Amino acid sequence: MKDDLQINVCEEQVYKGVFNETSKTIFNYIYYKFGNEEKANDAVQEAFVKLWENCAKVQPEKAKSYLYTVANNLYLNVIKAEKVRLKYADSTLKTTNESPEFIMEENQFKEKLDNALNSLPENQRTTFLLNRIDGKKYAEIAEMEGVSVKAIEKRMHLALKSLREQIDGI
Repeated sequence: MKDDLQINVCEEQVYKGVFNETSKTIFNYIYYKFGNEEKANDAVQEAFVKLWENCAKVQPEKAKSYLYTVANNLYLNVIKAEKVRLKYADSTLKTTNESPEFIMEENQFKEKLDNALNSLPENQRTTFLLNRIDGKKYAEIAEMEGVSVKAIEKRMHLALKSLREQIDGI
């Protein structure tokens, strides 16, 4: 029994196991919130650094939850600055062989879709993307978000309802 109590994340094999088991899922979770691969990678790396720095305090069975919490907090700390940066980012013009009409219709479609997704509350958007893009089951999303499966079902229902209403003309 004493040996079980001494096992912690500071042991290299345990740490590697936690990394191999959770890093991709945590990356996807944060990626859907950030919408930026580089930022998601940064958040995951920083979360694992914090896990290593606090390895003696984190039990292996709590490591996954710890990493989600840390990565999500990193996201919340950065999101305000990221929103400001995106709002004022310089949109560069691209050269294309498409007709101006096609480009205009494509831009209108993208704008309508982006607006519909961006108008969703963050928890609904994240749930929708994790389920529809990443193929995560409701139970997996519920564990990531720390809520019940019923809550995830409700989020998904509301997200789909809202998207149908907003994108009806597409």
